[in-house]
Amino acid sequence: MIGRLAGALALGLFLLGILGPSSAANARDQLIIGATQFPSNLHPNIDSMLAKSYVLGLTQRPFTTYDATWQLVCLLCTELPTFENGKAKIEDLPPGFKRDRGTTFCKTADPALATKGIAATYTIQPNATWGDGTPVTTDDVMFTYEVGKNEKSGVSNSELYRRIVRIDVIDKKTFTMHFDRVEFGYNGINDFELVPAHLERAPFGDPTTYRNRTLYSTDPTNPGLWFGPYKVTSMEPGSQIVLDANPTWWGTPPQIKRIVFKTIENSAALEANLLSGSVDYIAGELGLDMDQALGFEQRHKDAYDITYKPVIYYEHLTPNLDNPIFADKRVRQALLYALDRTALTQQLFAGHQPVADSDVSPLDWIHTDDVAKYAHDPAKAAALLDEAGWKLGADGLRHDAGGKPLGFELNTTAGERTRELVEQVLQSQWKAVGVAVRIRNEPARVLFGETINQRKFTGLALFAWLSSPENVPFTTLHSTMVPTAENGWAGQNYAGYRNGAMDDLIDCIEVELDRGKREQMWHKLQALYAEDLPDLPLYFRAQAFIFPKWLKGITPTGHQYQSTLWAEQWRIEP
Repeated sequence: MIGRLAGALALGLFLLGILGPSSAANARDQLIIGATQFPSNLHPNIDSMLAKSYVLGLTQRPFTTYDATWQLVCLLCTELPTFENGKAKIEDLPPGFKRDRGTTFCKTADPALATKGIAATYTIQPNATWGDGTPVTTDDVMFTYEVGKNEKSGVSNSELYRRIVRIDVIDKKTFTMHFDRVEFGYNGINDFELVPAHLERAPFGDPTTYRNRTLYSTDPTNPGLWFGPYKVTSMEPGSQIVLDANPTWWGTPPQIKRIVFKTIENSAALEANLLSGSVDYIAGELGLDMDQALGFEQRHKDAYDITYKPVIYYEHLTPNLDNPIFADKRVRQALLYALDRTALTQQLFAGHQPVADSDVSPLDWIHTDDVAKYAHDPAKAAALLDEAGWKLGADGLRHDAGGKPLGFELNTTAGERTRELVEQVLQSQWKAVGVAVRIRNEPARVLFGETINQRKFTGLALFAWLSSPENVPFTTLHSTMVPTAENGWAGQNYAGYRNGAMDDLIDCIEVELDRGKREQMWHKLQALYAEDLPDLPLYFRAQAFIFPKWLKGITPTGHQYQSTLWAEQWRIEP
């Protein structure tokens, strides 16, 4: 699995709030979930956004995913292919084959593997059926592959499809994927999300317009788009999505017959709506900010079950490195030295969300503390800015040799209270060292669907990456993954970061099968990240799950794959 999920998150903090009749007060076969963000679209492979991932967890299933114990498991497939069970095999690549990216095979890897790939065989759940009664088959697998490998389709994790040499169809339910390298995560195809060939082939007639013509955008209530425990039956863009139990679902029938996902783009209204009964449930993945949750617990802990779940969730600032201001590493380092992140996290989160020194969470076995750290040091920040040519003027701002002031825009999700508080702290602390910041926030569906995805931000973007265990940051840090109009805005390297040393580490980590050797490479990657600062790390996140006493069966996962992937286990008890 080589993709990450973005949100206010993504990619960031998602808060839930809703107005409307409470399912708790009425028939207990309906659950209303509020949210401050609405998905940019519902296509499973276009755009990366937590709000969408949360909804799609109700309507479909990936072939593979990580469960709440952080183990790779099958959902749409019947059994994970492994070397031990014979469903995965190392094989020779075709004569003269060259990997699509044209990169040199990792110099430190076993040279015998340089011309090898892996064949992995998967079988689709025998009773998997689209909501219109059409069986889920290898026709859908082949069509999804066709969409994914087309450079104009705009899929987020285009690299996954590049690595698939070919797919052999064995029968209507079984297929073999041939991959162009031997990787430690060879059997995880989490991002290979099926789309229905019988419905989507016509909109895909012109791949350049597919993003806008897909039925996931033009006809989202078409039952044939969904094969999970729920299907979308009503959608008001920017407002709400109604999902009803899907009669063609092959698994355990969900007890809760209807789920309403509703959006209010102001997190301040969240707690009031929950207490008034207008919101039944605040999902931790999309829920209260930590400061709100702590205050809520003090006031209402007797009425709710509250759980704090540390997650592989990384809040940070992404610079647009095409901007000459941020192209200078000394400026990026100075901006981080100017911040008192320890005070910020203590005051806002009571220590539940620790300062981040790199992009790898302490929860992950590959984490190391042996990296450069940027404690609050305004004098060091000032010295670096002086060295970079930004001198302090009489107006209190820094200017370059031509008199241009040092300033930029800061973007995040509009209406997200904690992020807006963080922005104000950052703005104030940067002003103290002579840096002017203009705050310009947007609704999440705009920020993630266009501004960040198409790299239209010119300064810093405040959001989060939600990741999975030992997730290789290929799509976010590799130089080949910068989104452009030419590649259909594929890739998640929104900063535009290009560093050959980072590319080499990523390429080598992926193909190193020895866990100990791989760990050392991970430590080098984190050290390079902390020195180079392709992003400015802020803190690692935790999620607050606030459960009404009558809602049971929801298990937080602690990573990017949401609890909704097991929504059929949710239940309402008297």
